Amino acid sequence: MSFSAEVKEELLGHTASSRHCQLAGMAAIITSIGHVGEMEDGGKALYLLTDNAQVLRKLFTLLRKAFNIVTSILEDVPEVRVGGRVYSPILTDARQVETVLMATRLMDKDGNIRDFGEGASPLVVRNSCCKRTFLRDAFLCTGSISDPNKGYHMEFVCNYEGQAMLLKDLIESFDIEARIVQRKKYHVLYIKEGAGIVDLLNIMEAPISLMNLENLRIVKEMRNSINRKVNCEVANITKTINAASKQIEDITFIRDQMGFGGLPDNLREMAEVRLEHPDASLLELGKFLDPPVGKSGVNHRLRKLSELADRMRL
Repeated sequence: MSFSAEVKEELLGHTASSRHCQLAGMAAIITSIGHVGEMEDGGKALYLLTDNAQVLRKLFTLLRKAFNIVTSILEDVPEVRVGGRVYSPILTDARQVETVLMATRLMDKDGNIRDFGEGASPLVVRNSCCKRTFLRDAFLCTGSISDPNKGYHMEFVCNYEGQAMLLKDLIESFDIEARIVQRKKYHVLYIKEGAGIVDLLNIMEAPISLMNLENLRIVKEMRNSINRKVNCEVANITKTINAASKQIEDITFIRDQMGFGGLPDNLREMAEVRLEHPDASLLELGKFLDPPVGKSGVNHRLRKLSELADRMRL
């Protein structure tokens, strides 16, 4: 099972207990994958995309809890095709449909259906708990999350910009940064920061998935930290080796060209010690001198020798 499927499996285990949150959950599902059509008698019917059986069962549970409506996919009623997508009927009792739509603020008292492209009404997500429920059920319908071993990416794929904007507003109300990009005909809201994804999992009440992601983040950060330290140490070692090689090359050039007899005593001693101990560090070289000299003193003398070699090469 993918990490995204694991998250959804955990989220499906949550069904809001308060009626206002149940209405928010229904509004999220209906505006994400629902359609309101008309029967031959002019009455309204509620249709849903049926490619996600778990979300269907979630809506049926919410209908039963909030309205005591027991329903299922109605096999004896024709499906409808809208925008190239096939919707199956789940509720054809006009009075029940209107009750659900009015309670979820998807229809006004005059019978006008809200444009689902605008997303759900802000009135159903005024409370923080309702926002959490809405985000959770919207994620079940349109969301996905990448394998955290490969990278951090969480997204909601919306049919309309208004739907994406509502989700963005809800997510940002919890101080999580989210962005929207158009991908072909869809409007995709996404989060790429690991911390933001962790926060949203917490808001949607997915503690197990949150802990799994956090554990992976910790391991990943530790591995990256170790790699950075190793790379830094390798770079320092390489720098030290290159510097030592240059010093030995310069000192050898001076010896071959003029010998060490004409050098000041401190530089002559430094040149001899460097050649005798090609692998020694500056600190170690200083201890071989008489009297011992610190790193800065050793570095100063070696620099003087290199400057002399450079002048001689001109």
